[in-house]
Amino acid sequence: IRRDLRLPESTRAVYASSRTAERHRNMIRARSEVVYDPAGARKLAADAIEEAAGRKNDPADLINIALERLVEGSYELPAFRTLNDLATTIRARVNENVFAIVLARIGELGISRLERLLVVGAGGKSEFNQLKRSARRPSWSNFRAQLEHLRWVDGLGDARVWWQGVPPSKIADFAGEAASADTAVMGHYRPAKRVALVAALVFSAQAKARDDTAEMFCRRVGTLTKRSRDELEELKQRHREITERLVDNYRSVLERIDPDGPAAIQERAALHAARDAVAAAGGFAAQYSDIDTVTAHHGDNHVPLVARHFRNDRAAMLAMAGALGLRATSADHSVLDLLAHVREHAGLTRDYIPDYILVTDEVGNPLLDDLGAPRTTVFDTGFASENWNKAIRDRRHPGMFVRRHLEACVLTYLAEELRTGDVAVEGAQSYANWADQLISVQRCAQLLPAFCGEVGLPVTARGFREALQAKLAAQCAATDAGYPDNSDLVIDEAGRPSLKQYRASRPTDTALALEAALRERMPERTLLGVLARTAHWLEWHRRFGPASGSDPKLADSFFRYVIATFCYGSNMGPAQTSRHIAGVSAHELSATARRHVTVDKLNKAIADIVNAFMELDLIRVWGDGSVVAADGTQVDTFIDNLLAETSIRYGGTGGIGYYYISDTYIALFSKFIPVGVWEAVYLIQGLLEQQSKVTPSTVHTDTQGQALPVYALAHLFGFELMPRVRNWRELNFYRPSAQARYRHIDALFGEPGRNVIDWDLIENHYQDLMRVVLSVAEGKISSATLLRRLSTYSRRNNFYKAFREVGRVIRTIQLLRFMSDPQLRRRTTAETNKVESYNRFSAWCRFGNAGVIADNDPEEQEKILKFSTLLTNAVIFHTTLDMMTVIRELIAEGWTITAEDLAVLSPYLTSRIQRFGVYATDELALTPDPFDARLALNLATAS
Repeated sequence: IRRDLRLPESTRAVYASSRTAERHRNMIRARSEVVYDPAGARKLAADAIEEAAGRKNDPADLINIALERLVEGSYELPAFRTLNDLATTIRARVNENVFAIVLARIGELGISRLERLLVVGAGGKSEFNQLKRSARRPSWSNFRAQLEHLRWVDGLGDARVWWQGVPPSKIADFAGEAASADTAVMGHYRPAKRVALVAALVFSAQAKARDDTAEMFCRRVGTLTKRSRDELEELKQRHREITERLVDNYRSVLERIDPDGPAAIQERAALHAARDAVAAAGGFAAQYSDIDTVTAHHGDNHVPLVARHFRNDRAAMLAMAGALGLRATSADHSVLDLLAHVREHAGLTRDYIPDYILVTDEVGNPLLDDLGAPRTTVFDTGFASENWNKAIRDRRHPGMFVRRHLEACVLTYLAEELRTGDVAVEGAQSYANWADQLISVQRCAQLLPAFCGEVGLPVTARGFREALQAKLAAQCAATDAGYPDNSDLVIDEAGRPSLKQYRASRPTDTALALEAALRERMPERTLLGVLARTAHWLEWHRRFGPASGSDPKLADSFFRYVIATFCYGSNMGPAQTSRHIAGVSAHELSATARRHVTVDKLNKAIADIVNAFMELDLIRVWGDGSVVAADGTQVDTFIDNLLAETSIRYGGTGGIGYYYISDTYIALFSKFIPVGVWEAVYLIQGLLEQQSKVTPSTVHTDTQGQALPVYALAHLFGFELMPRVRNWRELNFYRPSAQARYRHIDALFGEPGRNVIDWDLIENHYQDLMRVVLSVAEGKISSATLLRRLSTYSRRNNFYKAFREVGRVIRTIQLLRFMSDPQLRRRTTAETNKVESYNRFSAWCRFGNAGVIADNDPEEQEKILKFSTLLTNAVIFHTTLDMMTVIRELIAEGWTITAEDLAVLSPYLTSRIQRFGVYATDELALTPDPFDARLALNLATAS
């Protein structure tokens, strides 16, 4: 109104009459259809906060829930202070009740034990820090140390009993608050809260210790198995000389006994001559020995070599099996049965142990058969491969196992079943029985209609099957019909497709001139100044604060949060930053990042920048946010941790920074993941966890970003996964039915009758599929945890088989689309190229310490990567604003600028940004002018 009346910005709206003000309020309420009932609104808000405080702890979350409930009830919103006071008071009361229950379960002795954890010893350290311990790299000695840590943390008490009935999210909030504090900070809490927070940290530490131990065990098994494979290759190289000698000897023998050979002689003389030839080669014993040496490892059978490499680890691994609390997740527990048998005989020195177990009654007395002999049950080894079944038995000892080989076999398959989820760890998180975390069938039925309506899926199993079947049949028919006109695609007689290489068009001269003008006119900026101005504009720094949810008590929180973001986002670290920036110490920076910043808070700050970025006019020529591309890049770290590995694909040692880049060039999300895990495992997680208003529907990635279960899960969540697959020609194409035949593309599907989708499997397991998807949507289980179990073949897991079958349908459809649509291929290439460009730009911003993350804690590594994403996004936002300013200047000077020319531009510009030099903090105190998101230009869609 003030602007329409052309009044000064300082003009304030003031009513001369209170009656007029009240009348206007009533008119606005009537027009907005809201109810003015302060008492009713307060009660509704209090009830909503009371209910939510049982599972959430952040005051901001509680206030947001109250606001949602008030909006649903069409109430006029109370003042923020009213809601804040309600959230603070009710949360404190609910938490006090939780603390009282937990402390009563712990008991006086347990409370005393937890209090002693906070006592600082003579060396300046306390056992409290031991609860925050991160697992080290999976070496022989560290594996034993991890077992000792597991025993120690379990000895503090059964935290699962203490916290029984308390929602996991609530426990995680308490544990996070304790983890961010040191003993001095913990000493400031009231006794009840202090003990409860320590107990929550114990709960978290016990689960983490189990996950870390299981992960380290799996990694150790993988390392030892690889050593046996490497040894096999060395043996093959070493035996090549022996093999050549044996062949020469055999040739000599053949020449002596061949009647048509050059040395043909009488039969009796031939026999003597053959024996002489063998003797000349070293004798029969030596020849047999050479033959045994070579044949023992012929083919790719490394199995006989595994046991020797397990020798040093076997005791710790068997002890681990007893400490973890393993249980089968299906009716098949043959691996665990044999594990118990192996552990029972672990202390023996004999080479052979029985392959059976005595059948006993309920009290342990052996049962007898009709002949009076003890009844026995032979162990099931059907889970093992043919090579392993040969290795664990010896024909000379029927009814017995070769103990050492059996131990290696059982431990190898135990690691495999932990990875697939066929064996779970009680009390763990990542290695828990994920099927137990799924929502109930009844809850699934309640949520299904609304979810299917949101993502566009049929509600019934039959409808889901028919929709998929029709979609696959239609795409196959369309690709076949379009083949004669598709000059880019050639399918040879063997069914192998090939596509002509696409050559990118050169930018126009006007686009190149515009790009050059931008580079010349862009203003000089510093990284610190960019962060300060974006923080002033967007207030992303307000996402940070103490873990307790209270307001920060820092003298200048803006200054501290911006400097901390620069410190960790640039990867300079606290020590180097404090040397170059006056007014802040290394300890202050470290404490700020540890106590005031979490991964979730960083995600929200990143989303703040993304949301503001999407309001800028210029980005409309780059995209609309409906497309995202995901890819990983190597990030070096310290190596003494469980996440760091040497990457064959990228080179170097560390982890993978996995980024989700919008078609508008900005990062929606980032995740730090292990090198050894298929990147596709984390693809869906980032799409669901990113907190911006951008809702991408199409996802591009490379070969690492795709797998059959991932295609399925993406489809079920309404995402269209369209990867750039390196070996797409070798993949199977699946027919919609055994009778389906095609005039031009039939060779793609192989022989008739093969590679046909099992539609009955999909229909029969529709409820299982939707239970899994809805459980992920409800936050009951992480999609990454799920896909880590589904990414490895499990012979028992029907969930895997159902996801795989749906994935076959979707992948076939997408491959056919990829072959048929050149525009889609160009877009896929362009979007995946954006991620690669972002990776380079992000690494440029993360210049400190040569790009190496100098921390061994995976959680801190994740935070540093998020800080880097926050800094990089701030630079992208600010650079885009500067580009718009220059473009407006060029337009004012008479330049003709088209949307097509703007589409060629990229905000990944570095020439005008200073990373080094004097880091002056003057810019932090300057409040910048408001930014202009508009661009006076007709931005019609660019090609």
